[in-house]
Amino acid sequence: MSAIPQEESCPVPDSLLGDLYRASPAGLHALVDSIPPRTRALLALYCYRRSHLSGLALAIASTCEKNDMIVVGGALGAAVFEQSRQAPKAVEEKRRKVTLSNGSFMKLIVAQDLL
Repeated sequence: MSAIPQEESCPVPDSLLGDLYRASPAGLHALVDSIPPRTRALLALYCYRRSHLSGLALAIASTCEKNDMIVVGGALGAAVFEQSRQAPKAVEEKRRKVTLSNGSFMKLIVAQDLL
């Protein structure tokens, strides 16, 4: 019988992780500054391993020293550090364009405006 692998524990309290997740960019910076450098690097890697927290991971990693990221994460730490320094990629606009109706109701509205 094999042992069930244990979930990696978060290097900061859950309440702080929640605050980081909900923080504005300015608030995030202030919160991250309160975390010791090595713990910050551990947190960046912890978040990076969770797809829904990858943006937060890169924001945290951008405040870390490369050496700290390498010490706690090896090659992955170095890769996350480098990725956090790259310019963000433009996000494609996925909203549909607004179009105006040209049906009979719209013609009635336009006609009333001309009176």
